[in-house]
Amino acid sequence: MTVILNAGVDEAGRGPLVGSVFAAAVILPERYDLPKLTDSKKLSEKRRDELAAMIKAQAVAWCVASANPHEIHELNILHATMMAMRRAVQGLAVQPDKVWIDGNRVPKDLGVAAEAVVKGDSKIVEISAASVLAKTARDAEMYALAEHYPQYGFEKHKGYGTAQHLAALQQFGVLPEHREDFAPVKALLAQGRLFE
Repeated sequence: MTVILNAGVDEAGRGPLVGSVFAAAVILPERYDLPKLTDSKKLSEKRRDELAAMIKAQAVAWCVASANPHEIHELNILHATMMAMRRAVQGLAVQPDKVWIDGNRVPKDLGVAAEAVVKGDSKIVEISAASVLAKTARDAEMYALAEHYPQYGFEKHKGYGTAQHLAALQQFGVLPEHREDFAPVKALLAQGRLFE
């Protein structure tokens, strides 16, 4: 009996003002033990971290990829997200038969049959697994940035345009890791407000 290998793909970090956008691709075995696995947004951070380790241990194959702020600036956030997804699928050690992608569009040139599923992260378990890996990778980048630049509070708001983040941008200026095309960052760059 041939086993059909399905990969799930999801992204994390399209909305924040800083850092990379991440995508993950995951192929799960027929039998797995991932209790309470669902869309990463519905899980506590502690549970996501636990599940991420379990997914990596049990998956047939998994890959996390990203597109950095420079690539986001060059391509725009949508195309950079598609590129991160393509990198994640192409980085899998095992070629899937089919790829399920969270959302409403499929990246070009995937080289494998693919279908987009709106709200797929709460419908298809492979996409849920990918959402957990993408989110935990994105959070790890934010914790690393928080160590470099403690005054911005990245560990709290994860780079989103919260009042705290916008106030820090006003006070301290734009970092090299900020996304140049996102409106609040663009406005400060126009005033020459760079981090010193």
